[in-house]
Amino acid sequence: MASIIKLRWVNTFDHRRFTSFLQFQARHLSSILNPNSTTPLSSKEKSRAALSLLKTEKNPQRIIEICRAASLTPESHLDRLAFSIAISKLSALKYFGGIRDFIEELLETRPDLNNEKFIAHAIVYYGQAGLLDNAFQLFDKMPQLGIPQNAKSLNALLFSCMLAKKYDEVKRVYLEFPVKYGVKLNLDTYNTVIKSFCESGLSNSCYSVIAEMVTNKCKPNTTTFGTLIAGFYKEEKFEEVGKVLETMRKHEVPIGIVTYNTRIQSLCKLKKTEEAKELFDGLLLSGMKPNSVTYCHLIHGYCKEGKLDEAKNLFNKMINSGFKPSSDCYFTLVSFMCKAGDFEAAFKVCKQSMEKDWVPNLSTMKLLVAGLASSSKVREARELVGQIKERFPKFIDTWNEIEEKLPKSEDT
Repeated sequence: MASIIKLRWVNTFDHRRFTSFLQFQARHLSSILNPNSTTPLSSKEKSRAALSLLKTEKNPQRIIEICRAASLTPESHLDRLAFSIAISKLSALKYFGGIRDFIEELLETRPDLNNEKFIAHAIVYYGQAGLLDNAFQLFDKMPQLGIPQNAKSLNALLFSCMLAKKYDEVKRVYLEFPVKYGVKLNLDTYNTVIKSFCESGLSNSCYSVIAEMVTNKCKPNTTTFGTLIAGFYKEEKFEEVGKVLETMRKHEVPIGIVTYNTRIQSLCKLKKTEEAKELFDGLLLSGMKPNSVTYCHLIHGYCKEGKLDEAKNLFNKMINSGFKPSSDCYFTLVSFMCKAGDFEAAFKVCKQSMEKDWVPNLSTMKLLVAGLASSSKVREARELVGQIKERFPKFIDTWNEIEEKLPKSEDT
């Protein structure tokens, strides 16, 4: 089905034919998300079905049909995630014309999306796809749609430029557009600009942005300084981190666990996990309590450096202290344990993860199953395959093939 019918075409149909067409179209779109049932899906069920289909779909036209069928809206977190996945996949497939047509179609045929919130998201989607000209055009067109430009849409445009990695355009929009369009900047505006400077290796330029914030009576917050701290770590300007902490105290912004987590994560990214652990030990001595994010950053850091014993010890300490690891924490451990050949430990952690309905990706699970089989753990390998087939029936053929290649018993 080529494209959803435009509202202005209605006059070319008589009422009966048009109604029949819409009924056919509704059935067609419904069958995409729910092919084996005639029972209508709820909005949330549509979103979940769309997400599941989008993760594996490779046909660009089919991707757009899935989005149409789900009637996605930015009001829902699941729908925003589905939109983002769809745009990323269409971009990877270089289906840029289709992205433009689809967003324009939504604006023309979905009155519920002709509002400030969706337009801000659409501007961001254009940036995500690298279609910055279209992002600017939509921003300029807003008054024609009866929606004035304001800080929300300006921030979306700044973020769009940043996603497209056009950092010069971020700076130009920041300097020129507030005056040109009469938009008053807010905290999100400044934080987006600071993030852009930090991503582009110009963290020192952020001091002038903070000075402007103060002049305009916009108080910097933890995010402002956390972004700057991460920027200086990325540039390995460690002396500047201390200056930022002093500036935080000057502006009476608390230095809490969020700031420590930023510092610990930044050090781990630089493969300085031992230094991050010293910072962790220091915060414990100071009486400040870590959280699950703190542990997960350190575990990821140790895994990347090949220090799996330290990662496992910290993981056990985390659980024994009453903290709940995130899905990413489980996946990281299982993946790195498999790569290191520690399949027994990987199997144990994987089982804990799957008990929470968190299943590592296909390549990790294949590696784990093969590793268990080669380590005389055929029973455990078959147990995993059985659970995966039960949870992901659409991949059953793939896993049947894998299962057939497994030894028949522990001894073979």
